[in-house]
Amino acid sequence: MSASAQEGGDWRPGASLDTLRMRAALLADIRAFFAARQVLEVDTPLLGLAPTSDPHQHCLAVPVPDVGRRYLQPSPEFAMKRLLAAGTGNIYQIGKAFRAGEHSARHRTEFTLVEWYRVDSDYRALMNEVEALVCGLLRRPAARMQSYGELFERYVGLDPLSANEARLWRRVAAAGIEPSPTLQAAGRDAALDILLTRLVEPALASLGVVFVYDYPASQAALARLRPDQPALAERFELYVDGIELANGFTELTDAGEQRRRFEADNRIRQANGLPQVPLDEQLLAALVHGLPDCAGVALGFDRLLMVAAGLGDIGAAQAFAD
Repeated sequence: MSASAQEGGDWRPGASLDTLRMRAALLADIRAFFAARQVLEVDTPLLGLAPTSDPHQHCLAVPVPDVGRRYLQPSPEFAMKRLLAAGTGNIYQIGKAFRAGEHSARHRTEFTLVEWYRVDSDYRALMNEVEALVCGLLRRPAARMQSYGELFERYVGLDPLSANEARLWRRVAAAGIEPSPTLQAAGRDAALDILLTRLVEPALASLGVVFVYDYPASQAALARLRPDQPALAERFELYVDGIELANGFTELTDAGEQRRRFEADNRIRQANGLPQVPLDEQLLAALVHGLPDCAGVALGFDRLLMVAAGLGDIGAAQAFAD
């Protein structure tokens, strides 16, 4: 082997050829699923004017000559909502997404998402469609339905809505978990996230396909709150064998409320020592114009392939996972 080849490192794919063939077959099946339902495939830019404001997600900034700073998008959500506001109707997209600082057996900085939106729909109807797609692709029986609150009471032993922050952190300590001071300073939702990932998610591993729904309003992200129970968000996540595959909700259509949530995110970022970010004014303008009532979901395609192929690391589901 030449010295230049040695310097170049391992050039071979991370996924086996059989896995790459399975990947192609799954992509074809997904496109056939949406074509049969007359859902329009769209393609939106990877680079956006604004990053996500979510304090738990970090975007990669890219300087573009003669244009300025742009951000690799963690999801096509904002651009797809602009298309919805323009009147596209039901749409889906399969494409790359990027999140900085994420590298583990289930995370990579660059990954593939399947994201879609249903007009005149809500999160409960969308769960049915997600179930049809995922259980069909994986040849699994029907999904179980478990509310966020039910799971916390069963596996954590407390009500996630009524328990105060001090009690949540005591429960974290009782589980033998020692969070960093920075994480503790992040507040109540940080404690809920720890308890979810350390106590609830492992219990889901033996339950097959599970929808977790009705998250606390403080974790609504871009979801609408339940009109009958505003302490809950119309949000769900899908787990298969304990692996989170999808996150969806009935979409928030109120531009004023969305701006308030973005601004609240920036206050949290500032309190946690993170840089504040510019708001996505194009999305907010689209909401002012009028986003139709709709529900949307993002499905991690690489993780779906992990489950389908029985892989232990997401890197083995990607052609190259450097």
